Amino acid sequence: MIELPTAIPEVDVLLALEPEELAAKVIFLLRSRPEAKFNFGNLRLELGMAGHAQYPRERLHEVDQALAEAFAWLEAQGLVVPDEGMNGHNGWRVLSRRAQRFENEAAFTDYRTARLLPKDLLHPAIAMTVWLSFMRGAYETAAFEAMREIEIAVRKAAGYGAAAHGMPMMKKAFNPEIGPLTDYAVDIAEREAMRDLFSGAIGSYKNPHSHRHEPIESPREAIEIILLASHLLYVVDARVEAIPASS
Repeated sequence: MIELPTAIPEVDVLLALEPEELAAKVIFLLRSRPEAKFNFGNLRLELGMAGHAQYPRERLHEVDQALAEAFAWLEAQGLVVPDEGMNGHNGWRVLSRRAQRFENEAAFTDYRTARLLPKDLLHPAIAMTVWLSFMRGAYETAAFEAMREIEIAVRKAAGYGAAAHGMPMMKKAFNPEIGPLTDYAVDIAEREAMRDLFSGAIGSYKNPHSHRHEPIESPREAIEIILLASHLLYVVDARVEAIPASS
């Protein structure tokens, strides 16, 4: 890949990149080429045959391995797909539609971050709907939906009517003295902390999105909110299971 030394002049910098970080560079270098299709084997050979002063020949095998890892990552993520017909069978590849839509490396970084949301670790109540919203880039919607499920779960677990909602409901359900979801096996300070955790989460991350547009532009921020919601949903499940034993 003859463009690589221009994009990353220092071989040590290139070799320090993770496969997905190098893949970000590779995608945009491929997009700048006049030909839409490419062959990974040919791209790797290009670099070795051209000879670049920036990349000492004795280190080209390391560069080649790094490129191979980046290519493998791109293909595993569906960002590179086989070309049509026999070309694809013979190793020719093209960028996928998603890869062609990336506006810049920042957009690619957001995509990489989005892949960090572990669907299999999410509470079943949000594993599908919230995850789908998130993967579509609707971060504000995903965060709101996740927090709303906490409200629904607490209302049902505490036996409250449809009118109960928001921070007042959380404070009532986890009231340290008489809350139906309170864990009386722990001391008063921990009970108060659990009440504050639930009411604070709803007040900070659900209520604002209920009343106005609060944009969440960073997938990382959305991931943090969704994982918090998942954890709190599991806490509610645990309290529901424990209530019959303690009553």
